[in-house]
Amino acid sequence: QVQLVESGGGLVQAGGSLRLSCAASGRTFGRAMGWFRQAPGKEREFVGGISWSSWTTGSTYYAESVKGRFAISTNNAKNTVYLQMNSLKPEDTAVYYCAVGVRAGVSKSRDEYDYWGQGTQVTVSS
Repeated sequence: QVQLVESGGGLVQAGGSLRLSCAASGRTFGRAMGWFRQAPGKEREFVGGISWSSWTTGSTYYAESVKGRFAISTNNAKNTVYLQMNSLKPEDTAVYYCAVGVRAGVSKSRDEYDYWGQGTQVTVSS
């Protein structure tokens, strides 16, 4: 079993920054971690992910819409993955979810993730 607890969402003005945290417990060894988001009326979409290589040296991947603005980092001692979001835009408004993948490599498909956090709301005002 895996449990994921997210935090860090909130309201921010366009151009601002937020950092989301995802604290993981349970059997995460050997599995990638992904971040997704879901805006009202839209499907859940891939934001970014980090492949398993003890997470510290894993490779990161990002959706084109956030590349250069968002960054994933980890704290292995805390078994926590972060999503640093800079230069936020109103179109980034969504509920953000972290998820544990079924394998070590990052996938953009939500079907490849079997444990999900509860989600945290990010609202960017114009």
